[in-house]
Amino acid sequence: MKIEIWSDYACPFCYIGKRRLEHALSQFPGRDKVEIEYRSFQLDPEAAPTSKSIHELLALKYGITVEQAKTMNAQVADQALGLGLDFRFDTVVHANTRDSHRLAHYARTKGLAAELTERLMQGYFTDGRNLGDREALAALAAEAGLDKEESAAVLNSDAYEGEVKADIAAAQRLGITGVPFFVFNGKYAISGAQPGPVFSEVLDQVWSEEQEEPALRVIGGTAEASGGDGCADGSCGV
Repeated sequence: MKIEIWSDYACPFCYIGKRRLEHALSQFPGRDKVEIEYRSFQLDPEAAPTSKSIHELLALKYGITVEQAKTMNAQVADQALGLGLDFRFDTVVHANTRDSHRLAHYARTKGLAAELTERLMQGYFTDGRNLGDREALAALAAEAGLDKEESAAVLNSDAYEGEVKADIAAAQRLGITGVPFFVFNGKYAISGAQPGPVFSEVLDQVWSEEQEEPALRVIGGTAEASGGDGCADGSCGV
C-alpha cells in the first residue's frame, strides 16, 4: 500500500494528522508493507520574515483579538498534547517553508524523508527553530541523519525546486487546497487530521480490496480545506 501525504511544515494539523496516521498504522497488521511518500504543499508561498508572533499573525488574518488568537492556538495545542506533541506557539518563528520542502526531496534520495519530516515539524512547533534560515535547516538535517555539508549545498542552490513545483501541481490537479491530505493507493483520500478510527477504517478497506476503483473517494470532507481559509476543523487551507 502506498500513502501519499500532502502537508506543510508550518501546518499544525499536518503534524497532528501525521501522528494519528502513525498510531493507526501501529495497530495495522499490514504496516510493514505500507510505503509513505511525503509531498510538498505550501500554505503561504509568499511568507516573509516578520517580528510579529504567530498569535498576532493569526489575529490579523481572521480579524480577531490577539487574546482570541491565543485561545485558538491553545485549543490546537491541547489536541496535540493528547497525541504526545508539545506545541509551543509562543516561540514559533513564522517562516517560508520552500527551502524545507526542497530539503525534504533531497532527504528522500537518502532514505531519510520520514526522519527529516518529523524533525522539521518538531523544530517548528516545539523547538522554535526558524525554517526560513538555511543554517538552521542544515542543522536540523544533520539531526535527522543527513550530511550537514551536503544539505547546506542543496539549500544554497535551486536543487529540487522542480520536484516541489511538481508536487504542488499534482495537488492542484487533485483540487487540494487544504492540508493534510492523505491519498491511499490513488483510490481513497482523507482530508484533514481526522480521528484515528477514520485512518484505521481506510487502511483496512484499501488493504482488503483487490481491484482499484476509478474515482478518488474523499473521506472526511472534500479536497478543499473544511474551514476555507486558514486552519480549522482538522485542516489548514490556503
